[in-house]
Amino acid sequence: MTTQGGMGTAALSGLERPWLEHYEPGVPADMENSYSAVYELLGRSAARFPNRIALHFMGSELSYRQLWLDVQRFASALQRLGVKQGDRVSIMLPNCPQFVVAFFGASLAGAVVVNTSPMYVARELAHQLQDSGSETLIMLDAFYPRYAEVQDTVPVKRVIVTGIQDALPFPKNMLYPVRERSQGHWVDVPLGGRVFGMKALLRSQAPSPRPVQVRPDDVALLQYTGGTTGVPKGAMLTHHNLTSNALQCRAWMTDLKEGQEVLLAAIPFFHVYGMTTAQNMGLLIGATLVLVPNPRDLGMLLQLIDSRKPTMFPGVPTMYGAINQHPDTPKHDLTSIRACISGSAPLPLETARRFREITGGANLVEGYGLTESSPVTHSNPIFGEQREGSIGVPFPGVYAYVAAEDGTPLPSGEVGELYVAGPNVMAGYWQRPDETAKTMRERAGQRWLLTGDMAVMDPDGYFRIVDRKKDVIIAGGFNIYPREVEEVLYQHPAVLEAAAVGVPHPHRGETVKAFVVFRPGHSATAEQLEAYCRERLSPYKVPRLFEVRQELPKSPVGKVLRRVLADEARAGAAASRG
Repeated sequence: MTTQGGMGTAALSGLERPWLEHYEPGVPADMENSYSAVYELLGRSAARFPNRIALHFMGSELSYRQLWLDVQRFASALQRLGVKQGDRVSIMLPNCPQFVVAFFGASLAGAVVVNTSPMYVARELAHQLQDSGSETLIMLDAFYPRYAEVQDTVPVKRVIVTGIQDALPFPKNMLYPVRERSQGHWVDVPLGGRVFGMKALLRSQAPSPRPVQVRPDDVALLQYTGGTTGVPKGAMLTHHNLTSNALQCRAWMTDLKEGQEVLLAAIPFFHVYGMTTAQNMGLLIGATLVLVPNPRDLGMLLQLIDSRKPTMFPGVPTMYGAINQHPDTPKHDLTSIRACISGSAPLPLETARRFREITGGANLVEGYGLTESSPVTHSNPIFGEQREGSIGVPFPGVYAYVAAEDGTPLPSGEVGELYVAGPNVMAGYWQRPDETAKTMRERAGQRWLLTGDMAVMDPDGYFRIVDRKKDVIIAGGFNIYPREVEEVLYQHPAVLEAAAVGVPHPHRGETVKAFVVFRPGHSATAEQLEAYCRERLSPYKVPRLFEVRQELPKSPVGKVLRRVLADEARAGAAASRG
């Protein structure tokens, strides 16, 4: 599958880039990319650092040589099972060695990976499998019951299951199932037919997949996102997009020592920010990735930092904030961490200050990006000038400007929509040309991504986000689309109208508040509404606050005015804090 995506940076050279004056020494203005396919990020490092540990996971370790062999075995297995070039392969796994093997194995086989959140409930899983047309699903055994609920409604022809125990050393691999059974968490998956065990597939295959001709503009990944319509869309990220963004991240960190770094991989790989800044960039530089399957387990996270001595820790503000506040943090040595780029949500200034303090000076800087740009487009310099409240400056090869309503550039200091262009910008949305047309704009012969974020640029080229044009709620680094929450609430028999907005939260950044109007003669408690939502939405999407109204504010044409409700909710939250 091939599509035209991204753009060469040379053609954009006529645009002004005042931010280049603030690049650290050694950071290039533009990027050269010699990679044709995303799997080469791992393949080349395996050739350079064969004996270095690539993955550390709960006591087990895989060298770059072993990992690359497993990737080749898995690519062979997929091809033997009937996976062809361009087929979509969904991966529903937490951060574990099997995710890395599945991702690069599917890419090596010529397939398009579809990142699938382990938090999806059955309804969400079914929609994504149907929309992507995925005929292969790779998943954790514990998630199998969700697939079983919808297996007759999706195009999946083969399911490959694996368990955490498959990646553990002896005797942990024997004890893990015992513990899971004792806690009532164990799931017996019916192997056979179209259900295969990943461990057995790897054992049965030689590391010799059939060669596939992959081109840089071939789609490598469908990363699902949403928008103002609330309809999930698959951003088509090409091999060139993904390798370019990994190279941009690598160039930004000027003091990296290839083949020597240790990277704490706590941000989920199924999230494109984690995939690029932790998995892809980490393997590009020959780092050891310390995999964290559950970043909410702060006790484990702190122990891993203390024992494994990571030098790099990409994350989201909620992670750093939780570490700052955890009572056990003072008991652990966190001083090995040198550099962190925080993304996915605004970084509170106090969070950054406190984290630098407890780590003895780790450079925690705010960055910015979108799913549609693979995702990182901006960051504050790691060691250069960092401006508080700013998302920093565009990455090498990225062009950005603040636009008026008609798309023309605005002077510095004026607020408008942020436009970005560069080699990391997506090819478009999967099978949604109408949505692509709304999000991509041709200007001066180039394709620009309209971010939907309102921004201002200062004369030096530092950007600051002042508001979101879209109604997306960002809680704990995850995007939540109000319409999806509202549609679930509308299904409740007592609800006549519903609206969901984001309100400030001290740890998550934002949390979901739902406003509801009941049908005449009906009612429900907040607890009942929350329980109803928990059965139909991923936990992070469930409203934490509910407010009953007699009516919702609407425009003259009857559209519910979410912005009015959001402003009221935020004003109420500020008043209660005061």
